Amino acid sequence: MKLVTYDSAGSWRAGVVVDSSIFDVDTLLKGEPGENAKSVLSVRELLREHGGALSKLSGRLAAAARKNPKAEVGPFGKVRLGPPVTDPSKILCIGLNYNDHVAETGRALPTHPDIFAKFASTLIGPFDEICCSNITSNLDFEGELAIVIGRECRSVSADDALDFVAGVTVLNDITARDLQYRGTQWLAGKAVDGSTPVGPALVTLEEVGDIQDLDIRTHVNGSEVQSSNTHLMIFPVRQLVSYISHFLTLSPGDIISTGTPQGIGAKRQPPLWLKPGDIVEVELENVGVLRNTVR
Repeated sequence: MKLVTYDSAGSWRAGVVVDSSIFDVDTLLKGEPGENAKSVLSVRELLREHGGALSKLSGRLAAAARKNPKAEVGPFGKVRLGPPVTDPSKILCIGLNYNDHVAETGRALPTHPDIFAKFASTLIGPFDEICCSNITSNLDFEGELAIVIGRECRSVSADDALDFVAGVTVLNDITARDLQYRGTQWLAGKAVDGSTPVGPALVTLEEVGDIQDLDIRTHVNGSEVQSSNTHLMIFPVRQLVSYISHFLTLSPGDIISTGTPQGIGAKRQPPLWLKPGDIVEVELENVGVLRNTVR
């Protein structure tokens, strides 16, 4: 199942992709016999209500879409999309989680995940413009696999961790390197308003396949700048969810971005900084593509 957030006359609503079209989730659910009238307008609300039974929900929504064509919003690719979850309570990011990226930075391999946070104000849609070049001259890209939590978890084992994951999406951890390294904390460079494209969809695990064997690539103006596979993560997704859950309660809709592979602009000679007019694309196998223009 592919869940999206789409623009409905200036408001965000949850959608589901069925046969290459987007359908409004709330309309589909309310059209089911015996379904209560509680509105489910956002993906986060949907996960709160159904995060423990997404496989069952997938079949229900697909069947409802074929019975209720009036719930169709439009073809996928013709409807403006926001980040799949617009209002997560937490956005947690992992630094230095690919062996090749650690090597290009010249640092030692981490013994524990290196975690930092972002805010919901950083999030933009999968095809929105990145409008922060006016505050930095060192704008960098970081293509990443991100997961979305499906139900509350606390102190879970690595063996059970994926049971709490709703699915996978793509995230570009756009970074203002000059702001990042002004101090010892990374926050200023990682939390610029409107700097984090996410999407295009939240794809549930049964459609993704092996989460630790997905190709990930980044292109700038058509030239490949990053190419890797998620099996090269130092800390796999199961371990990340388990580790974080032992000190932090994870809630439905929370985002964990799992780090970037080698090839970032800052470590190239000369450095490759994004500039106005550049088009940056991040593609994750079986999930989708982000495509954003820098302004």
